[in-house]
Amino acid sequence: MALRVLLFFCFLFLQAEDKSQELSSIQKQMALVDKKLAKDDNVWLKKFENYKIYNQIYTEKESVRQELRRLKNKKSKDLLKISTLEHTLKALESQQKMFESYGVNPFKDLIERPNIPNIPNIANPIAIIDGISFIKSMRLKHENLKNNQTALEEVLRLLDQKHQLLNQWHALDKSAKLSDEIYQTQAKRLELQGAQNILKTTIGIFQKDSDEAISIVKSQVKNQLFKLVYVFLAALLSVVFAWILKIISSKYIENNERVYTVNKAINFVNVSVIILIFLFSYLENVTYLVTVLGFASAGLAIAMKDLFMSLLGWFIILIGGSVHVGDRVRIAKGTDIFIGDVLDISMLHITILEDVTFTTYTNNRRAGRIIFVPNNYIFTTMFANYSHFGMKTVWDGVDFCVTFDSDFKKASKIALNIATELSKEYTDITYKQLNKMRDRYSLRSLSVKPRCFLMPENNGIKISVWYQTNSYATMSLRSKIVAEIVEAFLKEENIHIAYTTSKLLKVDADALGDGFGNKREQK
Repeated sequence: MALRVLLFFCFLFLQAEDKSQELSSIQKQMALVDKKLAKDDNVWLKKFENYKIYNQIYTEKESVRQELRRLKNKKSKDLLKISTLEHTLKALESQQKMFESYGVNPFKDLIERPNIPNIPNIANPIAIIDGISFIKSMRLKHENLKNNQTALEEVLRLLDQKHQLLNQWHALDKSAKLSDEIYQTQAKRLELQGAQNILKTTIGIFQKDSDEAISIVKSQVKNQLFKLVYVFLAALLSVVFAWILKIISSKYIENNERVYTVNKAINFVNVSVIILIFLFSYLENVTYLVTVLGFASAGLAIAMKDLFMSLLGWFIILIGGSVHVGDRVRIAKGTDIFIGDVLDISMLHITILEDVTFTTYTNNRRAGRIIFVPNNYIFTTMFANYSHFGMKTVWDGVDFCVTFDSDFKKASKIALNIATELSKEYTDITYKQLNKMRDRYSLRSLSVKPRCFLMPENNGIKISVWYQTNSYATMSLRSKIVAEIVEAFLKEENIHIAYTTSKLLKVDADALGDGFGNKREQK
């Protein structure tokens, strides 16, 4: 008998030990599941918790409201309690407004069918970008729905696992706390399963609608791509035909100037044909557009001549490319001359920053001003571009006057050598740039080497030296060349710089010469 009792207690002990180990294993698994569910990126559980908080606030608010109504009906004299309940009710109503969006459907923004915008009408190549953006947005919305579905499936898997573990735990420990947690978990599962069913239906409907919209857009994009290829082929044929005409003109027309003129005409016709190809390909009702533009242009030309001419000048500048931002330009209006760099070209005027130049030195005596030149000046005034077609240099010159009895040939040679040496870099640059311009302009002579000219003046022989210099910094090289030439002249005994001055010299009669500015021969 004693042995049976002992065996019974041993059995109970072993059973309790197994139960303790099983309970410990369940708790460890539960902790792992809860850790996964508590991740910050779990948006489904966050929204459910907000929904739960909203319900708690609503329940508490109704309880406070009933208690407050009961006290007022009994005409209670406990005014402090009534005031406290009223403040509590206001606080709960404020909190309820904060979570109001979670009251009816907490998962609305996660399961709601995304809005499909209007399908873009792809009528030109630029609209292809809109079509591609539309397709990307549709795929992104579908991908977001699929990501929401994947996240929801993971949450439900963890909740199912937690529910099973809670049931196992409850089988070992019949506590009320576990029963309540099982109920809460089951409520979450049911709520999320309902959202899962709705989301599955939403994905199916949206995928069908988005696939249909994407198919329409892809078809339009495909048609526009084929149309673009045809248009480019037509434009390419026009270019090839123009190129053939240029070859024929250069082969059968001997006069280079006539070849240049014919090529310009071919280019104009070619560009016009290409523009017409694109216009008739991508503009609807071109005739109506031309009519409207014609009447509008006529009205503007009559009512606002200067404004219209400025707009036309801006158009000519853009199309012709005669002036660009950064170019060094010279503008003459009456007696006023301005030289500077183009800062901006707007629809109405050209903005120029006036620089220090020889014109500034001789005429204006000031620089650094911002000059606003109306675009219509390109039609009415002298407009010079010092850096057109990539040109970086201009001709500049300095003048010296030597006396008649000086060795002016030697002086001119010295001046020419100095100018040649100091301006060699700009001479080479000019030669290369002019060679590039042969394809566009008719250039007969490319002589860019420094030049020296001799001219008689009242007080001597004027030596005029011309050389290539940087169009943006003419004064720097001019100053350097002047300094070098003056220094070289002063070193020569038989070269005298002529200038207006008076000197009193005591000399003998032989040194005075023959009275005509010629020195007497030494005996």
